Amino acid sequence: MQELEDRIAKDGTVKPGNVLKVDAFLNHQCDVALFDHMGAAWAEHFAGKPIDKILTIEASGIGIACMAARHFGDVPVVFAKKAQSINLDGDQYSTTVYSFTKQKEFPVIVSRKYLNAGDHVLLIDDFLANGKAMQGLIELCRKAGAVIEGIGIAVEKGFQDGGRLLREQGYDVDSLAIVDAMDPETGEIDFRH
Repeated sequence: MQELEDRIAKDGTVKPGNVLKVDAFLNHQCDVALFDHMGAAWAEHFAGKPIDKILTIEASGIGIACMAARHFGDVPVVFAKKAQSINLDGDQYSTTVYSFTKQKEFPVIVSRKYLNAGDHVLLIDDFLANGKAMQGLIELCRKAGAVIEGIGIAVEKGFQDGGRLLREQGYDVDSLAIVDAMDPETGEIDFRH
C-alpha cells in the first residue's frame, strides 16, 4: 500500500535493534483516515471470504481493527487482553506470547463469550516481526474452534521470520507494507515490491 509506505518513509524512525517507530500515525497517535484506507485495502484483498469477526491484540491493533471492521459490514471487533482483570469474568481462552518490543512474556486472554466455534475470523495487527503475537491469536482461535480466514498486518518486518512462517503454515497474510531492510544510521527503509 503506497500510502502507508510513503507515511512510514516520511514519519517513521529507525532505531537500533530493528525497531521501527511509527507512533506519529499508527500506534500512539492515530491517523484515522489512513486507518480507513488500510481497512479498505484489506476488504479488497479478503473480498469473498465470510468474515464475521475481527480479532486483534491490545492495544495497538484496536484502532486499525475497528476501522477495518467498517469495511466488513461493521462486524464485531474482539481484542485479546494482555492482563487478567476483574472485568474478565467467566470462562476464557488464554495463552502466553513473547513480546519483541517489551522483551517479556505476557498472557493473552479472550472471553469465551466473544470467540466462538464457527466464527470466521480476520486477525489484524499493527506489526509482524517474529510472529509470536499472531501465533498467540491463532492459538486462541484454535482453542475456540474459530476459522481463520486471513491475517491483515499493517507493517511486516520482512527480514524477520514471522510472515514467512505464517505463509508456510498456509495462512493468507496481507501485509500492507513489508520492510525488507532498515538502517538506524541513515534512517533508510527499503520496502518489498
